[in-house]
Amino acid sequence: MEYIDYYKTLGVNKDASADDIRKAYRKLARKHHPDLNPDNPEAGRTFQQINEANEVLSDPEKRKKYDQYGKDWKHAEQFEEARRQQNAYSGQSRYEGHPFGEGQHYTYSGGEDDFSDFFSSMFGGSGGRQGRFRGQDIHAKLEITLSQAYTTHQQTFTVNGQNIRITLPAGIENGQEIKLAHYGGPGMNGGPKGDLYITFGIKNDTNFTRKGNDLYCDVPLDLYKAMLGGEQVVDTLGGKVKLKIAPETQNGVTVRLKGKGFPVYKKEGMFGDLYITWQIKLPTNLSEKEKALFQQLSDER
Repeated sequence: MEYIDYYKTLGVNKDASADDIRKAYRKLARKHHPDLNPDNPEAGRTFQQINEANEVLSDPEKRKKYDQYGKDWKHAEQFEEARRQQNAYSGQSRYEGHPFGEGQHYTYSGGEDDFSDFFSSMFGGSGGRQGRFRGQDIHAKLEITLSQAYTTHQQTFTVNGQNIRITLPAGIENGQEIKLAHYGGPGMNGGPKGDLYITFGIKNDTNFTRKGNDLYCDVPLDLYKAMLGGEQVVDTLGGKVKLKIAPETQNGVTVRLKGKGFPVYKKEGMFGDLYITWQIKLPTNLSEKEKALFQQLSDER
């Protein structure tokens, strides 16, 4: 496994504080984000390396393992377990039932540079039983817009240097997580890949407010139509609709458009509702004649 110096990737020292790491990550993430470097084919890979380094160094538990085991930090638990088993069998003259095979005993006494050789001898060396270990799970975040989440569509993104294309069902929610089996880190000694967990961040690019599967919005309505009634065309995420306005409609009245809200996740043909609140606009810049008419109306009332 190629050694990656996460401290060098983020440009910080090994004694960097959590705040130093966070600041360095944010600066580099902004600089190398693929969306800001569309003409740089390496931007995606660099951005992924930055994210990977931050994921490890920003987590105290992972950072401790990385500092102790270097490139073999992902297998720290297996190493500790193997060392415990090795110690349990030390001093025995026979190794019947030994986890590493009869007649084979391993003692580790080297420095950090010898970890890889130790792992190789335990889990992949000749003469021993090979240990197959599952790859590490990967967590990633994917940003999409509310308009995109409204429809089922395909999305392509890059994780760990590989392009992944998936179909996103309509109705994805902000913060929702989905799992892609076997798209995570590579296994060890022929073990299966880990899984990829994607958390969705949804940016609202519309005039609607989403609450679950329902949508809410304010729509302006002129005074005359509110008083006399009529028709009003309003926008929905599925297109325009024409509504009848009842005479003497009051400001702040909310009407429900059934089935015009957001699609229900993985339930074809099911939608929430759209709630429209009328905001009556008062006329401005009245002429003298208009003022006189309003005064006449006031006198009549």
